Amino acid sequence: MAGYKETPRQKMIAMMYLVLTALLALNVSVEILDAFIVVNESMETTNEKFSTKIESTYDRFEKQYNINQKKVGPYWEKAKLAQKYSNDLINYIDSIKYEVIAKTEGITVEQAKEKPLRDIKARDKYDYPTNFFIGNSQDGSKGEARVLKNKLNEYRERLLSLIEPENRNRIQLGLSTEGPYHDASGAKQNWEMHNFYHTILAADVTILNKIIAEVQNAEFDVVNHLFNAVTAEDFKFDEIDAKIIPKSNYVLKGDKYEAEVFVAAYDTKQDPEVYILPGADTITPRNIDQAQRLPGKKGKVSFDLPAESEGAQRYAGMIKVQGPSGQDNRYYFSDEYIVERPFTTVSATKMNVFYVGVDNPVSISAPGVAVENLEPRISKGNLNPDPSGRNWIVTLPDDAKGRAVITVMARVNGGLRNMGKQEFRIKQVPSPEPYIANVPGGQVSKEALMAAGAIIPRMPRDFDFDLYFEITSFEFVSVRQGDIVRYTGNGNKLSPEMLDFIESASNGDKIWLEDIRATGPGGSRSLSPLSIEIQ
Repeated sequence: MAGYKETPRQKMIAMMYLVLTALLALNVSVEILDAFIVVNESMETTNEKFSTKIESTYDRFEKQYNINQKKVGPYWEKAKLAQKYSNDLINYIDSIKYEVIAKTEGITVEQAKEKPLRDIKARDKYDYPTNFFIGNSQDGSKGEARVLKNKLNEYRERLLSLIEPENRNRIQLGLSTEGPYHDASGAKQNWEMHNFYHTILAADVTILNKIIAEVQNAEFDVVNHLFNAVTAEDFKFDEIDAKIIPKSNYVLKGDKYEAEVFVAAYDTKQDPEVYILPGADTITPRNIDQAQRLPGKKGKVSFDLPAESEGAQRYAGMIKVQGPSGQDNRYYFSDEYIVERPFTTVSATKMNVFYVGVDNPVSISAPGVAVENLEPRISKGNLNPDPSGRNWIVTLPDDAKGRAVITVMARVNGGLRNMGKQEFRIKQVPSPEPYIANVPGGQVSKEALMAAGAIIPRMPRDFDFDLYFEITSFEFVSVRQGDIVRYTGNGNKLSPEMLDFIESASNGDKIWLEDIRATGPGGSRSLSPLSIEIQ
């Protein structure tokens, strides 16, 4: 069935466990135990960082839902189900992980949660773990491994039910329990015996953390699919509405009210017609002849209205677009804007936030007062004119927190007059996101990966400052023939060893770029990991 095929990452990790387990049958050496500890600690770190990445996806999803609940609602409800199914399964896996640690080590479950695997004295024991997972049975059917297997199968079915049937073959969930599986002699095994029969505690814990990683991968793929499906069938004319986007609803006397009217749809090939009638509450057949006709371009129309009189100024309009069948569809709108006398304005040219470690440009003006007569002051940091002399630059110390207030004083008639103040939030610069081959992870051809040859940090799209971070180090991790391959990179470029590894990789091989460190404004910081699948 679609979605039940074992993923390349599962195949690689399963091969690694098979080799290590075979070695354990001969002798549980300190080196083998250390290998499991290294793999497990890396897996725990990856799971923690990947969990943060999944939460970020849910945050973006929820923002879209709050913007348009009717449109996004059905997909958001499915995403919340995916989150619940995943949390329930991960909580269960964590519970049996800590239970088997506690019983094998002879400690409480709470102590097991706080004790790292490398500090567990019984990590090389397999008697109790085997009894726990396999039970009094020849095939594991009476142990916890069968319960876990059933829960994994149920979880996979539940996630697939959230995807439209025609798209399920596009989602490769992994988490397969079908096999085939074989022991070291080549005899067939089922999933329970293959993973948990005579497996030492260190291996059991690592396997369970590996399964958690696969659950997170499946959850991320499904939620991403649902998020992308929100806009897959946009621009349905039967749901279209006219939208007004003003540059400002507050206009100074003598200035102009400016706004754009556009069709909220993807079709930029249409040139709508807009009719604007100032002073009216609505456009009707009786007064449309008095309205100003404005031609549109690429789905929107720009217009301006006078701001000569103070107070509320109303206007009405109508927008006409061509429907799917060629018919003219008309949509009516109305709005108002407020005209007031001039007053002092202070606004950051980027946003109402000042960032630590960067030059924050600020525009300060007071209508009727020349720029050279303004004396702005700031409660924290420094405020200095920029080279042009028309704007200002705010810089903040590294330990600045909370809010900063700019107060504008003006020299008027030989004295200083307080023209007003504005408060700004203080924030640290956000961390950049790592990219390679122009993608933040996922499937990448090895040709593109080798041609790129370096990790590039990019600031989030919604961050308006042009800042540069420099990658200082990273870890290149993969698995080949059951062995963990790990290279340390200095700077952002892939080393010759890494490029040789990529060149000899096969389709479906997984590579993780972890522990990525970068320096920039605010000092050094850790970036999120990159997960790459060779295609």
